[in-house]
Amino acid sequence: VQLQASGGGLVQAGGSLRLSCAASGYDFIMYVMAWFRQAPGKEREFVAAISNSGRYTFYGDSVKGRFTISRDNAKNTVYLQMNNLKPEDTAVYYCAADRDLAMTITRALYDYWGQGTQLTVSS
Repeated sequence: VQLQASGGGLVQAGGSLRLSCAASGYDFIMYVMAWFRQAPGKEREFVAAISNSGRYTFYGDSVKGRFTISRDNAKNTVYLQMNNLKPEDTAVYYCAADRDLAMTITRALYDYWGQGTQLTVSS
């Protein structure tokens, strides 16, 4: 199983960026996918989740209205479109997969994790 996150970088406040996470080694369409993030000195925080079909999404309060999660089941890839970025969005972003079809914000319930990609937002 492999989750390969990419797309991070340095962006100015107010800018946009899209993260990607390419999955392999498991039945992608059977899993809820999510993004978490971890800033230095802080716990890993839930960002967004998407149902296995892509029909349903759920967001953390701090990103609601600015970030959009989506998935392409034909490409085994999940995306995170981030708009109106703020310095407090600076973190390492991780994608994760959960075999349970009920979306959850609880990181311990996710089965697989990617290696993370760094986002830095300058003010």
